[in-house]
Amino acid sequence: MAVTSHPTLHLVDASLYVFRAWHSMPDEWHDDDGWPLNAVQGFARFLLELIERERPRHMVVAFDEALDSCFRNRLYPEYKANRPPAPEELKRQFAYCKQLCEAMGIVTLAHTEYEADDLIGSALHAVRADGFRGVIVSADKDLSQLLQDDDEQFDFARGQRWGAAGVKARHGVHAHQVADYLALCGDAVDNIPGVSGIGQKTAAALISHFGSLDALVERIDEVAFLRLRGAATTARRLHEQREHLRLWQQLTRIALDAPLAPHDPPFRRGVGDAAALDDFAERTRMGPLTRRRLHEATQG
Repeated sequence: MAVTSHPTLHLVDASLYVFRAWHSMPDEWHDDDGWPLNAVQGFARFLLELIERERPRHMVVAFDEALDSCFRNRLYPEYKANRPPAPEELKRQFAYCKQLCEAMGIVTLAHTEYEADDLIGSALHAVRADGFRGVIVSADKDLSQLLQDDDEQFDFARGQRWGAAGVKARHGVHAHQVADYLALCGDAVDNIPGVSGIGQKTAAALISHFGSLDALVERIDEVAFLRLRGAATTARRLHEQREHLRLWQQLTRIALDAPLAPHDPPFRRGVGDAAALDDFAERTRMGPLTRRRLHEATQG
């Protein structure tokens, strides 16, 4: 953990770790109705390891519930249309994971119109005025755009941490340029096309040269004269597709104004509900060691 005088808010991208557990944990546990519990088991272990290692006093866990109802789908109906729907076996486990966080006294965020990234960005934005730094627990490159000053992003599975200063080495642009960079080159994971023919290297070069997508659009006529491989072709494509750039930018920018009610900053961890935890552990087949760790981790 970085040494800092600022209080820290840990922000967890739950979906990443639920999916990881779903794919990596064996199908050895089932509830009373025969539904699998492997993702719940894996997510619980991840959450416990995170809490035991970091000892966070302020923490939020954000879940994705804006499957096809996100505000981005209204802007661009094809947004994330390339993703198959989650199977019912996984949907049920997401609900269990959310119940676990709530029983542990952790601020749990979900919204039908805003994605987990937006909830994380909005929660972090809400505590900045009180001098907080953020530790974003996720490997998702989109979330790097939120990093400022002594914030960190934490790829928990790989044990890697980096701050705003480390983003350029990873993605070729600075943290505050990530959304504009993705608007240019697109994001296949989210089905955002970007400008056809502009790859990651060209997008990084353009954003680094102009500083922002706004500046690039304002000075688009300069692109053809840059010392850039295929500059003339790139300039033509930008001219032809410039009307789409603002839309891609809207899709790649993380919202900072998502509703967080009924939760209020600074999102301090509460004491767990012992009865709820016992009931949860029973329903999800948690072993005695995990049950003890759950209680120990939630006693403040």
